[in-house]
Amino acid sequence: MMERVAFRMKLRPGFEAEYRKRHDALWPEMAVLLRQAGISDYSIFLDPESLVLFAVQKRTPGSTADALPDKAVVRRWWDYMKDIMETNPDGSPVSIGLVEVFHLE
Repeated sequence: MMERVAFRMKLRPGFEAEYRKRHDALWPEMAVLLRQAGISDYSIFLDPESLVLFAVQKRTPGSTADALPDKAVVRRWWDYMKDIMETNPDGSPVSIGLVEVFHLE
């Protein structure tokens, strides 16, 4: 059974169009890596009032998504995105996991 994972991040003010532009041109090697890690049906939504980004993805059983921070491509993506997002000291986006309280299929 696929696991659904949701989390929130935060965009810096004035970078809404740039965030979309960068994701519209997602590096092919990043997309391949996400799929290889068992991630699919990945969407990110923006609340334009708060600049909160809401992300949701599906993960296959045995997903290796937790190992993605160790991959060079992911580290390069974080470096590429850190000027427009709130980030941690290691360059990773500040990401807060969310608890699912309802689902209708």
